Amino acid sequence: MENKKYLTFRIHDLHYGIEAALVQEIFPLPELIPIFEASTDIIGILNLRTQIVPVIHLDWLQGYPPKVCHVSDYIIILGWEGLQIGILVHQVNEMLELDDEVIEAAPSDGFLCDINTTFLAGIANIESETIFLLDSKKLVRQPDILVTLIWDAQSQLESITASDDEQQNYNEYQQIEEFQTPNFYDLFCPHATFEERAIFRQRALDLRQSLEDLEVTTSLIPLAVIGIGNEYYGLDLELVREFTDIDNLTPIPCCPNHIVGNMNLRGEIITLVDIRNVLNLPISPIRVGSKAVVVQVDDIVAGLPVDKVLEVVNLNPAEIKPLPTIKLTGDAQYVQGIAFFQENMLIVLDLPKILTQGGLVVNEQI
Repeated sequence: MENKKYLTFRIHDLHYGIEAALVQEIFPLPELIPIFEASTDIIGILNLRTQIVPVIHLDWLQGYPPKVCHVSDYIIILGWEGLQIGILVHQVNEMLELDDEVIEAAPSDGFLCDINTTFLAGIANIESETIFLLDSKKLVRQPDILVTLIWDAQSQLESITASDDEQQNYNEYQQIEEFQTPNFYDLFCPHATFEERAIFRQRALDLRQSLEDLEVTTSLIPLAVIGIGNEYYGLDLELVREFTDIDNLTPIPCCPNHIVGNMNLRGEIITLVDIRNVLNLPISPIRVGSKAVVVQVDDIVAGLPVDKVLEVVNLNPAEIKPLPTIKLTGDAQYVQGIAFFQENMLIVLDLPKILTQGGLVVNEQI
């Protein structure tokens, strides 16, 4: 059976996973509009490019009151029955490719580590770490109520978007009587500072930008955003197998400098290839504990050492612009274009060209 990719994340001290094919976007937690329908298992809604998205907190699914949220939390957007739902998480971790051998069936009814197994598709044990794999079909316990709630909120939203003033629309939307008090901060972020509240609010405003404003075409491009040095790069998510930490490293004698060494990743030998040379970036030491992105282009599998793994974003192709003339240096042939990510320039890489035409040798038999 074909292996499946799972995006893993943490809530409190527990490690969860969800099928990566369901993940549409990942972004920092914005200000939410609370929902007071306890039976829906959601803590609030957000306006994602004029579409209402309900946000689930797994604590409520487990029967516990949600703990305090933080400005460092994330929302993972999943595709569900033709709609979108969000899951609030504290930390986004690796993307893992798992096979059936490491996945055990979860008890159909009961608790493990205070987790209600009703919502689990399985349990994976990876190097003494237990990962609870969520069953996306069971995350929504009362779909009829949820769909009705989304429709009602969507109607409310559409009725107030006639105004051209974005901030006014946002304030009016917040003041819909049904969602008025207590607010997001009273319920979930009582200790948020004034500066943190401003960050939450700005994130919500940024997410409201409509697809029409973005001149969207028929489809969005999913990108994994990584950081190398002071630069941000986007990689085609279809080519990314997983994100991981380099917890072992075997140097390979008599190899070019860009071949860092081999890493044993759950029994598979992955060659680590530093692409900094190709991108005209200064070389820095790669050590155990550094992060890597495992990619696959046709038959080539390689690990790319990176400094940061940030988010998964969906970009409209219209947002990706050609490199300005001033940027047309030797590495421009490996760049598809530039976009913007959190007010920073995002360089979208042509990964197949880097690995096949960038003068890199990726061969596990070296």
